[in-house]
Amino acid sequence: MDKKIKINGKEIRYSLRRRKGLKSMRLAVYPDGAFVVTAPKWYPVYIINRFIEEKFDWIWEKVKDIDFQEISKKKKSEKTNYKEKKEFARAVIESRVKFFNNFYNFFYNRISIKNQKSCWGSCSRKKNLNFNYKAAFLPDNLRDYVVVHELCHLEELNHRKNFWKLVEKTFPDYKILRNNLRKIRSSNLSNLSKGDS
Repeated sequence: MDKKIKINGKEIRYSLRRRKGLKSMRLAVYPDGAFVVTAPKWYPVYIINRFIEEKFDWIWEKVKDIDFQEISKKKKSEKTNYKEKKEFARAVIESRVKFFNNFYNFFYNRISIKNQKSCWGSCSRKKNLNFNYKAAFLPDNLRDYVVVHELCHLEELNHRKNFWKLVEKTFPDYKILRNNLRKIRSSNLSNLSKGDS
């Protein structure tokens, strides 16, 4: 749930997340300007507002130099880019999933193409495969590693030894690829899919 608050005359947007089983509130401000308040599910709004007010100095220190208007522009640009590239990414990813699954022969349900901040892909317990649309614009070997990684989760929904043995059948150098992928993730992802498809 997105909300707004004014601190020192500056309008700040934040996301309120409610979690069952949580015993206290948490605040987090991320480098991209995302300000998140996580609260127990049963907490009334007035307690949440009071908590934010009590943490005023800490919040202000974190957000005073953030240009929220610039961040908003970037988010809009990112959404536009996602809409323009989504179907191309779907065609690429689906073709690679089919290609590698000729070898693995795993059962899966749905393939979804999403616009995620830091995750390249995921596999659900319902055997649905999810991919960040930017994965389609990675160098071929890294893109294919992401596809194989998620395919192998259909068989092993963990990162234990048996999972890596499955990945290794296709990518004996998976450790190198994994490290290269992490370097890209820790840098700016936004330029990956800006080129022509």
